[in-house]
Amino acid sequence: MKNEKNFYDKIANWELDKKIKENSNADSIILDLGTGGGEIVLQDFPKVKKIIGTDFSPNMIETANNNLLKSEKKYIEFRVMDNLNMDTPDDYFDIVVARNTCIDAKQIYKTLKKYGKLLLRGVDKLDCWQLKLLFGRGQAYNEPKPISLIDYENIIEAGFKKVELVPIHIREYYKTKEDLIALLLKTPILNDFFEMEIIRDKHIEEELLDKYIKENTTDKGILLIRRYYGISAIKE
Repeated sequence: MKNEKNFYDKIANWELDKKIKENSNADSIILDLGTGGGEIVLQDFPKVKKIIGTDFSPNMIETANNNLLKSEKKYIEFRVMDNLNMDTPDDYFDIVVARNTCIDAKQIYKTLKKYGKLLLRGVDKLDCWQLKLLFGRGQAYNEPKPISLIDYENIIEAGFKKVELVPIHIREYYKTKEDLIALLLKTPILNDFFEMEIIRDKHIEEELLDKYIKENTTDKGILLIRRYYGISAIKE
């Protein structure tokens, strides 16, 4: 029972921002992959020697640099980079962070210093699974293996040690149907949501969504069960 309690404590306590703070200090150099508009780096990352945030999208990096100008933080920089074709120096970073993005574990291993740490947070196959089953599609819906397991195996094969995979389960509540639609339009939970060319298909989409809402409305709002995962690993 004690081991079971420790396991569920890890699930509850695996928060990426805390992990970054626990593993960094004033002299740390951090690489953030999939940085988006840079908001999380600017708001939640600790002050360290240097942070480089990268994203594949030039538009996202333009937004990040605009946000950076407003922040006046001098130890952060943002630039465009493909995670699968990294051009960062070897043995350079103390921490590499990857959030909800594809990675090449071997390239991350090369760019980390000895004893550097990889901290990864991703969205797993069973995320919003009831919703995906209802619509018959969605992110990783047809993948034979969970994304978390694929990342875990690749990280071990790249040479990392002390690799730990932790499932993260979160119950989210949305006050209105419009709030839930806003989420589905901006994330790939359901592919091409409400973007079908045939009007009839749009009606079918809405009928399915109404069915989900009817079955999952609680006194807190419309329930959506999210399935994430966290991975930590060390280059020894």
